[in-house]
Formats: sequence, structure tokens, C-alpha cells
Amino acid sequence: MILVDTDLVIYAQNPAYPAVHRFMAENETAVSAVSYVEALGYDKLDPVEKMLLERYFADAEMFEMDRRVLDRAVALRQQAKFGLGDSLIAATALEHGLTLATNNTKDFVWIPGLQLVNPLASN
Repeated sequence: MILVDTDLVIYAQNPAYPAVHRFMAENETAVSAVSYVEALGYDKLDPVEKMLLERYFADAEMFEMDRRVLDRAVALRQQAKFGLGDSLIAATALEHGLTLATNNTKDFVWIPGLQLVNPLASN
């Protein structure tokens, strides 16, 4: 299973990203609860974007935050300057043995043991 970062969740709602659409269709994917907050919490969503994201999240498998994920996120933030959302998403992938799909691999490449894939890398 692949954990999809928030950036790809957003791109998946846009027809301009066929590589993301293919990737999502060809792989078993899930999201972190953090992506739910990041994507739907964006204050500039228009009604159509909001509806598409709500549909996506209604059907998505979602990993909630538990103590193991929180503790791993704390450890990541203690190692380097790292955003709260990214640390929670990375910790979720690590704790559940998931590959993280993101277009922002540079933000995560420093984390030992975290498997990354960028569906847009060849485009």
C-alpha cells in the first residue's frame, strides 16, 4: 500500500495531472488524516474543489494519528527542521510500513527507512 501525500491528493482532482490519475488507479493507496485537514482546510478552495476533495476522502482509506505515529513525528522533528504536517505524514508511512508518494521527495529524502515514489518524476 502507498500513502499519498497531500500534494498528490490535490493534483488527483485536476485533469491536468494524468500521471497522478494513472498512479492512483494502478496502486492501492491511502492517506493520512493530516492530508484531510491540509487539503480540506485550505481557505481558498472553491465549491467544486471542495466537493471533489470531499468525495475523494469519503472513499479513501485513511490512517488516523496514534501514539506511535505521534512519537515518531516528534523524533523526526527533533532531528531536523521539519514541518508538522510533513512529520506526521512521514511518521504514518514509517509506522505502517508504507511507501510515501509525493511530488516533494526533496522534503523527505533525508529520512532513513522511508521509501519514496514520485509519480510525476518522469513527466
